Amino acid sequence: MHIHPLDAYRFGESPLHRLDARVKLSLVLLFILCVSLTPTGAWPAYVFLFTLVLSVAAASELGLTYALKRSFLVLPFLFAALPLLVTTRGSVLAEVSLGGWSLEVTAPGLERFLSIALKSWLAVQMAVLLTATTPLPDILVAMRALGVPRLLVAILGLMWRYIFVLADEALRKMRAREARSASAGGKGGGTITWRARVAGQMVGSLFLRGYDRSERIYHAMLARGYDGTVRSLPLKPLSSTERVVLGTGIAILFSLLLLTHFLG
Repeated sequence: MHIHPLDAYRFGESPLHRLDARVKLSLVLLFILCVSLTPTGAWPAYVFLFTLVLSVAAASELGLTYALKRSFLVLPFLFAALPLLVTTRGSVLAEVSLGGWSLEVTAPGLERFLSIALKSWLAVQMAVLLTATTPLPDILVAMRALGVPRLLVAILGLMWRYIFVLADEALRKMRAREARSASAGGKGGGTITWRARVAGQMVGSLFLRGYDRSERIYHAMLARGYDGTVRSLPLKPLSSTERVVLGTGIAILFSLLLLTHFLG
């Protein structure tokens, strides 16, 4: 079975893989909402939420560290929350000198920063498990079933497909560059300036070729009756087991949310 490197889905036969996409998407959205509503500094609640993530990871049979390793992509975005360390008022923990500025790191600021980091980390882990156990077409169908606007679903679907188009074009460009920049020593030829100029030309050519190819694909879709709606077979009703799983998940998340506010 061929799997594109950009495709996050991992084939499996686990109970989580077999679960209906509507149930998984609903529970993941509710989990993210529960995480976002968790009070700042409710550390026991974060432990409960992380335990829930580990339980879902175990049910996916992908390994407990699968989502853990991929969730660190959230780290670069945490730089946006760094100003909270010095802009939140409270007891001072440390002073940092930055040029001519003296910044004070406060305890409430550190608490808020760590809470945001943990919330983002937990939410990303659950999203990783969703995309790893559910093909994106099934997620798009589930989004339409849950009432997400048709235009938004169509944009997400086309964006996902055109990512692979751009990736294929980029691979062709890289192979062409390697074939034309070889030297006798076996290393790529050219200076850093030359490589930068070639890379810029490749990006411009990639945009033009990707745009031209997307236009051809779009016209082919119109010729086959595409009118902005992604059609699929009628969805079967949820089974009794899936209804029980959905109800149990909602009850657990609601109880956990009440518990976190009680602890907070």
